[in-house]
Amino acid sequence: MTVADSWAHRSDNMKCKTCMWYVGKIVKDSSVTLGRCRRRAPTMSGYPVVYPDDWCGDHKLDENKL
Repeated sequence: MTVADSWAHRSDNMKCKTCMWYVGKIVKDSSVTLGRCRRRAPTMSGYPVVYPDDWCGDHKLDENKL
């Protein structure tokens, strides 16, 4: 008997690409899509680099990105 995971796909709509703090970055000559998380103030190395499919507990949905 297999028990269904009640948490499966729970974070599908809580990824960086739908967050109001996410700013996409165009990388020339690359198939990799990256972005910056601007939730907190930048550190000495700038804003954290994130992938669009990453997620965190500070996600805030941006209705314009859906």
